[in-house]
Amino acid sequence: MNAPILVVDDDPKIVSLVRMYLEREGFRVTTAGDGRAALSAVEAAQPKLVILDLMLPELDGLAVLRQVRESSRVPVVMLSARGSAADRVFGISEGADDYLPKPFSPAELVVRVKAVLRRSSPDGGSAAGVFTLDDLEVDLERVEVRRKGRVVSLTPAEFKLLAALVLARGRVLSRQALLDTLYGPAQGEALERTVDVHIARLRDKLSEPAADPRYIVTVRGAGYRVRCEQPA
Repeated sequence: MNAPILVVDDDPKIVSLVRMYLEREGFRVTTAGDGRAALSAVEAAQPKLVILDLMLPELDGLAVLRQVRESSRVPVVMLSARGSAADRVFGISEGADDYLPKPFSPAELVVRVKAVLRRSSPDGGSAAGVFTLDDLEVDLERVEVRRKGRVVSLTPAEFKLLAALVLARGRVLSRQALLDTLYGPAQGEALERTVDVHIARLRDKLSEPAADPRYIVTVRGAGYRVRCEQPA
């Protein structure tokens, strides 16, 4: 696959193990051992994905994630010894694209990395086109969202959800269907609450109040749909 991956963890044994598994699959791996080094590495290495430990010296993983999200949509897989449902939802709400509790299987991590990379890439051009939602443009080919002509920075997961809703052309998509879009049908442990978190973040970035939505409508007990859309 040859995609550059940044692994951030202060445990050399974990870094060595993860590097071995990723390189075996053809990824190029760079590493960082603390939060400040991670920020420098994101800028210098321009990785296609970041594997980020939550507990780091100098600057913790959440602080790193928040700073990265100020300027980048790079997918982030978060690692943490705190693996409760609430912790996972919180990690996703802060901008992570996936969350894997420690201890973890390196083989599972590789599978999740590949899945996140697939989700963050355009779907082979099959969904190419620009769709409009009022003053919002969703460009599926360029993987870009523009509101009133200005680019809105979304995480890969947020874009994937918005694209799925747009392509549904006003049909209601259940939370489970949207979870399948994000994680695939095999990810049965994913929480429906995760979808609500992503939708809330989308609305915030699109300056859309939930009480008077211009783009994304909540259908009580059923899921979500877009209000209107037209291919440009």
